[in-house]
Amino acid sequence: MKVFGFAGWSGSGKTTLIEKLIPLFTGRGLRVSLIKHAHHSFDVDQPGKDSYRHRHAGAAEVLVTSSRRWVLMHELHGEHEPAFEEQMKHLSPCDLLIVEGFKYAPIPKLEVWRAVTGEPLLHPNDPHIVAVASDAQVETNLPLLDLNAHSAIADFIVGHLKLP
Repeated sequence: MKVFGFAGWSGSGKTTLIEKLIPLFTGRGLRVSLIKHAHHSFDVDQPGKDSYRHRHAGAAEVLVTSSRRWVLMHELHGEHEPAFEEQMKHLSPCDLLIVEGFKYAPIPKLEVWRAVTGEPLLHPNDPHIVAVASDAQVETNLPLLDLNAHSAIADFIVGHLKLP
């Protein structure tokens, strides 16, 4: 499994870019999975639903399954958040694992940067950033990709990871 991350400040367009890239990767016949790191408490379950009620009653794990999908929710109950490498073990085999978040993971990353966020560039302080995608001119020694050139960004990632 090849792993590639997306780094950038909130509002930079990481999620939108990833959403545009996934069909380009799957269109090449790649099986793509994604890990997104969320901050603090988040919920994919709805209050009042059976699975929500069971989790809140104290179940350590709840697996919800149907003929179309399944999801496993694991409550940490005060345990430390598992490391990125541990989280990867929960995924089925794939060709490309896209990672959003996990800023400090030692994986190749694309920095998504937009001037409108008012935030500084990350790549001068992250040696794992291999390129920058932006809608503005950026002073960098790294490859600079047009944030709106989705096919070119997909080509760069496929080439960087030496994917078919």
